[in-house]
Amino acid sequence: MTPRFDLIGMAVTDMARTLDFYRQLGLAIPPGAEREPHVEVILDSGLRLAWDAVDMVRTFDPGFTPPTGSPRVNLAFRCADPAEVNRWYAELTGAGYHGHLAPWDAVWGQRYAVLHDPDGNGVDLFAPLAAD
Repeated sequence: MTPRFDLIGMAVTDMARTLDFYRQLGLAIPPGAEREPHVEVILDSGLRLAWDAVDMVRTFDPGFTPPTGSPRVNLAFRCADPAEVNRWYAELTGAGYHGHLAPWDAVWGQRYAVLHDPDGNGVDLFAPLAAD
């Protein structure tokens, strides 16, 4: 058997704020999970997404320091249509999350926007543009 891609894991500095961000994007994160040092959800595709509190990561990797600078990973969320990209971007930036690139019509045929989650990871919102 060869390894199978199964999980995306991220270290987080503020579990509650991070989970709130992803809940607002529609992920089914159980209530009370923000009190746990490790949280994971199974996405509709079967892929798992997990978050680990930085303090917990340091218990098994004492030299760990969270990355700084530009995002090391971007997660992309497909929206129903271009108007949804605009709506979600406005809703999340209105809730105080960092908007990195406001919605625009990309040359590759999608309405696109980029936010940052509370730890600075890129979160892309996209939808196909309507056919001319």
